[in-house]
Parts: sequence; structure tokens; C-alpha cells
Amino acid sequence: MRAAEAKLEELLEQYSGMLEYIARGILREDEAVEDCLSRVWLRAVERFPAYDPARGAVSTWLSVLCRSTALDCLREHRRKGDLAAGTLGEELADSAPGPEEELLRRERAERLRAALGRLSEADRQLFYRKYYYLQSTAQLAAELGMTERAVEGRLYRIKKRLRAMLGGDEA
Repeated sequence: MRAAEAKLEELLEQYSGMLEYIARGILREDEAVEDCLSRVWLRAVERFPAYDPARGAVSTWLSVLCRSTALDCLREHRRKGDLAAGTLGEELADSAPGPEEELLRRERAERLRAALGRLSEADRQLFYRKYYYLQSTAQLAAELGMTERAVEGRLYRIKKRLRAMLGGDEA
């Protein structure tokens, strides 16, 4: 078990910048980000034994864990009134969908994942960074050495391609 803990600690150190980046994109406030990263570390320790490399890369596993933890932290802080309402708005409402809506949502998500898999790696990463990790266009432009207009244009073309792949009813 010690070897697994050491490996996890090494991975968390390796991906700490990425995890902070994800948490900061959702929470923005330093104290909330630090709290979130502590929770990510604890959850990673608890869940690492169940991690299956066949299901995806460890970076993906950690990214998803961090994003879901950050969203949990955001909900909790909003309930307490600690954070001002951010850009996520209605997405975080606690209304549970019915079984039919949930099935349709899962089918749409699977179709979107398949379509994203047909994009180039660079386009797929840009799409995820903008719409999954909620990074701003300005942030993406600065990191990619592009203008904001160029990033917006590329995202527009990516969404147009996805719409065509999905039959025009998605993205």
C-alpha cells in the first residue's frame, strides 16, 4: 500500500498545476481553491485503489475528480453564501432530472464524446478547456499564443464541425 501512496503523491505533485488551474477556473477565490485542492487530495487517496488505467489516463481521472470536487465546493460555498454567484448559474441547480431525461442526456453525452473523438487532438483539447474546464477565451488565447478573435473563430469552427457530425441538434 505504501508504494501506491507514494505513486499517488508523485502524481498529485506532477499534476498539481493542472489541478489548481481547473479548481481556480471554477472557484476563483484563493481560499476556496486551497480548500478544494485539499479535498481533491483526500478523495484521490480514498479512491486511488479503485483507479483503473484501462478506463483512462490518470491525468483524466484526476481532472474529473478535481472538477467534480470544485463544483461540490462551489455548491457548498454558495449555500453558505461565501461566494458570489458566478457564471455557472442554473447549471448547478439541485433539480434532479427524471429517468427519461437522464437517459436522453446520457445518449447525447455519448454521441458528443464520440464526435469529439473524431476531432484532432488540438481541437479536442481546446474544446475541453473552454467548455469543460471553463477557461476564459482570454486565458486560452494567452496560453496558446493566439488572439482572442482567433480562439473564438477556432471554437466556432469546432462547434460547427461537431454540429455537422451530430446531425445539427447538438453543440
